[in-house]
Amino acid sequence: MSIRLSYHPFAVEAVLEETVVLSFALPKEKLSPLVPEPLVLETWKDEWGFITLAFVKTSKLRPALFPSFLGNNFNLIGFRIFVDHVSLEQKRKRGLYIIRSYTDRKKMEVLGSIFTSYKYQTIDINFSKQENHCTIQSKEIGIDISYSKDAGTVPLPKDSPFNNWTEARRFAGPLPFTYSVFPERKELLIVQGNREDWHPQPIEVNHCSIDLLKSPPFEGAILANAFTIQNIPYSWEKGRVEKW
Repeated sequence: MSIRLSYHPFAVEAVLEETVVLSFALPKEKLSPLVPEPLVLETWKDEWGFITLAFVKTSKLRPALFPSFLGNNFNLIGFRIFVDHVSLEQKRKRGLYIIRSYTDRKKMEVLGSIFTSYKYQTIDINFSKQENHCTIQSKEIGIDISYSKDAGTVPLPKDSPFNNWTEARRFAGPLPFTYSVFPERKELLIVQGNREDWHPQPIEVNHCSIDLLKSPPFEGAILANAFTIQNIPYSWEKGRVEKW
């Protein structure tokens, strides 16, 4: 019963007040071993795989049947890998495989541990903004990022494998599907997200230090793109399990 509770047993709604997503490129040989069956690593030009970090300020997060005033506000951080999955209907679906999940409130860690498979950990997460200059920091897990939100032309990150922002936007999470794998039971848990008016805007990253990306197997990760989006109503459907 406790296992089934953690399979996302009900739909969830929230407002994503601020979402900042950074994707990092690594040779596919480094990331492929981290992706379990039945998922496969999604690649760019059969050379690069991508890990994405999403920093999200949520409000009114709650079970979909609850009124919005019963929702909660949380800051969240998610580490994910871009993957592909061929469904039972033989349809290819792009999604994200969960690596780590963080929150700034113990309540989210406790409830998330009961009702999701994301294994949240509570840490310090600090967003700050001064005009167009913004920072995201966590002393506990070693994150220090600053970026600019300017209306003008934003250059791609140096050494990005993409030629332009159109290519880069293909690897701007979150994607519609998020996956968790339970190999001992040969079960794939699929959670589908739904949103409207999703138009990520490029941002220029001025400084980026992330401890997780300084150690194997992520060392040498190259910042490939960075986007932000504000004030998006978002919902997650209840989890669905596929056997393989």
